[in-house]
Amino acid sequence: MDFLTQYNLTGLVIGFGTFLIIGLFHPLVIKGEYHFGVRIWWIFLLMGLGTIVASILIRHLLWSTLLAVWGASSLWSIGELFEQRKRVARGWFPRNPKRRN
Repeated sequence: MDFLTQYNLTGLVIGFGTFLIIGLFHPLVIKGEYHFGVRIWWIFLLMGLGTIVASILIRHLLWSTLLAVWGASSLWSIGELFEQRKRVARGWFPRNPKRRN
């Protein structure tokens, strides 16, 4: 971690980590809605609240920031999950034929 501070790379690592976290949540929402519907929203809620609390408790700037981004992305995904249901209803994404509504 001293390397990141010494060469002023912490912001770059946070930016790259944020990019990866947000990029991870996009397929999580799509696959989650496909396989389970919107009933998994509470998982995103618990994950979001847990990581936000962890970000408050951790003193290290890099890890605290990445956990906060993870938490915010989790909470944002709740709304995206319900929006994904609308996108499926419009025919923009495939509906899971094996899942009952």
